[in-house]
Amino acid sequence: MANVKEISRNRIHDGYQLRLQHYSDSLQCEMIFGVFLPPQSETEPVPVLYWLSGLTCNDENFAQKAGAQRLAAELGMAIVCPDTSPRDTDLPGEHDSWDFGSGAGFYINATQAPWSRHYNMYDYVTRELPALVEAELPATEQRCVSGHSMGGHGALMCALKDPGRYVSVSAFAPICHPSESPWGIKAFSNYLGEDRNDWIAWDATQLVCCVEKQLPILIDQGTEDEFLGDQLKTGSLEQACICTHHPLEVRMQEGYDHSYYFIASFIDDHLRYHARALGLMG
Repeated sequence: MANVKEISRNRIHDGYQLRLQHYSDSLQCEMIFGVFLPPQSETEPVPVLYWLSGLTCNDENFAQKAGAQRLAAELGMAIVCPDTSPRDTDLPGEHDSWDFGSGAGFYINATQAPWSRHYNMYDYVTRELPALVEAELPATEQRCVSGHSMGGHGALMCALKDPGRYVSVSAFAPICHPSESPWGIKAFSNYLGEDRNDWIAWDATQLVCCVEKQLPILIDQGTEDEFLGDQLKTGSLEQACICTHHPLEVRMQEGYDHSYYFIASFIDDHLRYHARALGLMG
């Protein structure tokens, strides 16, 4: 791996969980990402699920808490977990709040100074990181994308903006309509400016109205999620998909909240969902 530095390697379910570091041209800083390589990758390249994590998370949360490696090893699927923002850029106000700046890149390309120099997470997760993974690791160009909360927003938005790049998309408790979510409004107004017309291209609920290829969407949402009403706006996406006949399945999971306990409970369903799209299982 000429262009990446290996930070750690742990054996798990006959595969390996890696933590890798590289310099990102998109973000103009050093970045760390996690990769689970299933045992099948020792003999041939394997397809990849890109997992986008939520606010305050980094590359390690999913790998340590979701318990996805066991089934991914059986299916022959790699899992790549990028960080949630650039790191150590020390921009003014970058570390002042948990829901903006460090740990809260929202997977968009910022247009406003000073954020536009570093906060280009869309280019990073959809272009630069997959190119690096496919060049340096035993990974094919077959890609799926999923994520949680802010990362669920990222997964939906990335798939809707460029559906040909992914075979399938799913999300856990995604921010479905960030233009109307307090979290999204705070991030978009700072990263993109105050003109809401500039926000449309980064909002899943608005993107379903103009997407050229309708990639089916699977969403799991807990009924006891404290952010469901004010922040996540699941109903807005449902209405937009009804109006545009975009295929969407929202599974309301009784009693579940916004935590990784929720993700760990249903991650196997999502892995199988993506595996079927990839042709790894019937």
